[in-house]
Amino acid sequence: MAHYLGRTLIAAGLALGVVAAASAADITGAGATFPYPIYAKWADAYKKTSGNSLNYQSIGSGGGIKQIQAKTVDFGASDMPLKPEELDKDGLMQFPTVMGGDVPVYNLPGTIGEIKFTGEVLADIYLGKIKQWNDPAIAALNKGMNLPNSPITVVHRSDGSGTTFIWVNYLSKVSPEWKTKVGEGTSVAWPTGIGGKGNEGVASYVKQIKGSIGYVEYAYALQNKMSHGLVKNKDGNFVKPDSDSFKAAAAGAEWDKAPGMYLILTDQAGKNSWPISGATFILLHKTQDKPANAKEVLKFFDWAYANGDKLAEELDYVPMPNKVVSQIQHAWKTQIKDTSGHAIW
Repeated sequence: MAHYLGRTLIAAGLALGVVAAASAADITGAGATFPYPIYAKWADAYKKTSGNSLNYQSIGSGGGIKQIQAKTVDFGASDMPLKPEELDKDGLMQFPTVMGGDVPVYNLPGTIGEIKFTGEVLADIYLGKIKQWNDPAIAALNKGMNLPNSPITVVHRSDGSGTTFIWVNYLSKVSPEWKTKVGEGTSVAWPTGIGGKGNEGVASYVKQIKGSIGYVEYAYALQNKMSHGLVKNKDGNFVKPDSDSFKAAAAGAEWDKAPGMYLILTDQAGKNSWPISGATFILLHKTQDKPANAKEVLKFFDWAYANGDKLAEELDYVPMPNKVVSQIQHAWKTQIKDTSGHAIW
């Protein structure tokens, strides 16, 4: 999968490895970098099965929201779900595709073992209050670890990002100071650090800069072979990020009780829950000027729900439960229509 993540490919906005000439069945989307690895795998497999292409530009959730609002793509993608009133304002509906997690990644040569963090310590690092790797707050969590007396270089996203939303939403829940001074959103006024574009850019900076810390979606940490830390969860346990801890965080998700499928999975209870978890969402217009394109989008995601779970799990994403997929498909039937009011699905 590493070749899927080449920045040249992404910058060019090519069709996730699919460069066939445009046809009536080609569909376009743009947005979140968080799910890019799995959308790439799905697009490749779907192309081989159906002959149809998906052109998805990994530009960040903020860009995806703007592009679907402007109707320049067939679908937008965001890791920050839009609130029901925001969906209504723009005539949109949303549905989740997979769940995963943000992880703190760092470049600290010479350390042995995984560094433990709490949400409060991560917030203080990103507030610029904790400046050295051997700060007492970090050392107290990592007794016996040889932490260097070296400065911490903070890396964050420079673009509007759902990965950022998940990160800062979590920090806002565990740090009153962060909530007051910085808050949450797809982009924030960062108190310190340098910005990289996309999960790709943050991963690249952290790999290059010794003493750096950043946050990326877990698939990027795996594929770039990056050191990533343990984080103390709501139940007081230090857990490692993986599909099991993401599933634990998602276990209590009540999608059927979430208006507009607006649901945030950070700081969930459960002894094995990864605290910085989230779903990623697709945005579509309810009234479709191009119903044939919309139907192709739905056919792609219908195929992905039916055939893509194994591919998702290989990248440590958590597939949506069958009962949630049924709920999503019902929403397609009842909410997405052509300009004459006829259902598309």
